[in-house]
Amino acid sequence: MKYIAILVLSLIWSAPSFAQHSHGSEKGPNGGQMEDVAGIDAELITSGNTVTINVFDPGNGKPVPTKGFIGAVLVAGTGARETVALEPSGENALKGDSKSAIGAGATITLTIKTAEGKSGQAKFKK
Repeated sequence: MKYIAILVLSLIWSAPSFAQHSHGSEKGPNGGQMEDVAGIDAELITSGNTVTINVFDPGNGKPVPTKGFIGAVLVAGTGARETVALEPSGENALKGDSKSAIGAGATITLTIKTAEGKSGQAKFKK
């Protein structure tokens, strides 16, 4: 009985990781990397020290309004790590600025919560 309980708990804890999948090398409408997270498609765009996450409906590719969304990214690269809070910007984007430029090879981990309360994480490699 104890082993069954451990098996069931491990399956429950691992279920969210199965629910999300990577788009791999798929590019978004703005040329950025795409990842599935929290029931939406998130497209990462970086420019200098600005991080932009554009949000789309995975079913039809249409923009999703980001009003009520909460997000942050952890930028890790060349020994430095920084958490950047993201704020809704425009119709379907979340934006934030890091203290320094985001260089090639950086790993960017997005944590997001939608207006409907779904949450998740996605990892991008710049």
